[in-house]
Amino acid sequence: MKKKVVLAYSGGLDTTYCALYLSKTLGYEVHAVTVNTGGFTAEEIQTIEQKALSLGIASYRCVDSVVEYYESCVKYLLFGNVLKNNTYPLSVSAERTIQAKVIAEYALEVGAEAICHGSTGAGNDQVRFDVVFNILAPEMEIITPIRDLKLSREEEIDFLKEHGVDMNFEKAKYSINKGLWGTSVGGKETLTSHEYLPEDAFPSQVKKTEQEQHTLLFDNGELVGIDGEVYNHPTKAIKKLEELAAPFGIGRDIHVGDTIIGIKGRVGFEAASALIALKAHHLLEKHTLSKNQLVVKDQLAVMYGNWLHEAMFLDPVMRNIEAFFKSSQTSVSGKVFVTFMPYRFVLNGIESQFDLMSGKFGQYGEMNNAWTGDDVKGFSKILANSLTIYHQTNPGYGK
Repeated sequence: MKKKVVLAYSGGLDTTYCALYLSKTLGYEVHAVTVNTGGFTAEEIQTIEQKALSLGIASYRCVDSVVEYYESCVKYLLFGNVLKNNTYPLSVSAERTIQAKVIAEYALEVGAEAICHGSTGAGNDQVRFDVVFNILAPEMEIITPIRDLKLSREEEIDFLKEHGVDMNFEKAKYSINKGLWGTSVGGKETLTSHEYLPEDAFPSQVKKTEQEQHTLLFDNGELVGIDGEVYNHPTKAIKKLEELAAPFGIGRDIHVGDTIIGIKGRVGFEAASALIALKAHHLLEKHTLSKNQLVVKDQLAVMYGNWLHEAMFLDPVMRNIEAFFKSSQTSVSGKVFVTFMPYRFVLNGIESQFDLMSGKFGQYGEMNNAWTGDDVKGFSKILANSLTIYHQTNPGYGK
């Protein structure tokens, strides 16, 4: 009886090679699975399924995990205003972890003895997949033909041609990974330290040039509505925001950071809805949260983003941080007014019943209604007391 293996399948060159190698060379019963976290249309999934089944594998399944992806990860990235190195919304990092989790659960469900992924030995994804598989399915063998055999692209193509596989082997100029929370773009420019991606590298081309005004509605920290329309799930609001903003070329950048394997790397991305939602959410928080809530959230967001990026999503500390993020959002409700323009956006302001910038307490630089001048004199003297003592004790300090 053949041993079962579950293959993380995308329909690309690497995973197509893996499907045939597993079945023809190693003699496995191959069960391919695609985890859709917002990057595939229904037509694309149908094409992937047809390609997978044409390879003679035992079965194919597509798991729609868009809602799970949002509920378990994306909403906490939004709650935390998480931007890796103040730039990158962790589009791919977040996706891979959730995809690996779903694949491991599926492998356990079908009683597989092994799991396979098509990662090379040069990137972060290999670690993200391996870590999750080791945690959730520790008894299963992890098979990684591309990494273990150190295969070149040409060797993969030759193998597929020998087995009669007919597909487009022409290498795409840019590597594109699309999902709910953004699209990564890699090419020859991102392998350098000085070149920027050209206009045609980005999947969403600029089609709108006249500025537009839009209103985003947040409820308990989640984006729930746009321009008066409230959606039955935040994922639909995120998709609508992307539809409105992407034609402006908003949300493009190149992230520079440290990889899990210890080298520096660059990745281009476009994430219009993610960037706008994050910045709009943060502005609303500035109006509705206390000073110390904002300080603590900023610190936790850095740790949360780093650990998610470094494949530590299943560490229980992540659930602890998520609990804090969620508890901080009870007053983060209201409208944010945004102007879209080519390549950029402007946050015009907010409207919220929880706005702490209420005029009844005073107006900064204009009028104080809740204290007197004598109150401020006394407060300032007490506030300065500890430093007054220090400088009188250390009269030469700082000179």
